[in-house]
Amino acid sequence: MHAASREALTKTGQTLDQWIQNSDQAIAAASQTGAELFSIVEVLDGDRGLRVAVADSSVTAEQRSGLMRAVFDGKVSQMTLDLAVEAAKLIWSTPREFRTGLVELGRRALLRSAEKQGQLNQVEDELFSLGRILKDEPQLAQLLGDRNTKADRKRELLANVLYGKVTAVTETLAKQAVGRAEANPIDDLVALAGTAAALRGKEVAVVASAEPLDAIQADQLAAKLSRIYGREMSIHTEVDPSLLGGLVIRVGDEVIDGSTSGKLEKLRTSLV
Repeated sequence: MHAASREALTKTGQTLDQWIQNSDQAIAAASQTGAELFSIVEVLDGDRGLRVAVADSSVTAEQRSGLMRAVFDGKVSQMTLDLAVEAAKLIWSTPREFRTGLVELGRRALLRSAEKQGQLNQVEDELFSLGRILKDEPQLAQLLGDRNTKADRKRELLANVLYGKVTAVTETLAKQAVGRAEANPIDDLVALAGTAAALRGKEVAVVASAEPLDAIQADQLAAKLSRIYGREMSIHTEVDPSLLGGLVIRVGDEVIDGSTSGKLEKLRTSLV
């Protein structure tokens, strides 16, 4: 996102958090707002003229917000409508970034709902695990990422896979993610896990090992990485027998390769 859009998203995100915190029915309000923001995005996706108009910086904030209210009044809850109207009042760099901002706000609302239910850590783990499952099932990932397949069909397919296996918040977030034609569902799900971690004040470290790490090893590694990076870490593990031994750790764009296979490759390269 460009600077103006980042500023607008930060401001509306703070407003959303405050409204959820002050709600007498925070869980229901957050969950409903998240789902309804996704429905607003669906409408904008289907109407390019409206999508451009509600983010047109050449007209006044009152005109943009008035149009948003006129279109969606009575179709969503008051909290959702008020948040969408507040977002329309702000300056976004492009209509596309305004649309992306509404998606991010919807996701934030649903994650706040999970947080209020004490499920945020579980949702984070489920999102990451789902991303790994799709990585290991390329045919399923291809179907879910096919731009020629209608979003409803992809969501139906994913719902059948997830039924009864994850929290309601995870299922809603995952179904929305696979419905976005411009996004790779695997990357999107992993990014969502990172967003969940950030709401818990943590950063994700993806750790690959030749053998599964037990809970004690994962906790020890998290503590060590927290000291190195100066912030709390959320550990997500995956098993890769080809590493032979050791670990490969990814934190953001940084990769620490301490695997046996990595060391052997370095040795091989130095001998050539």
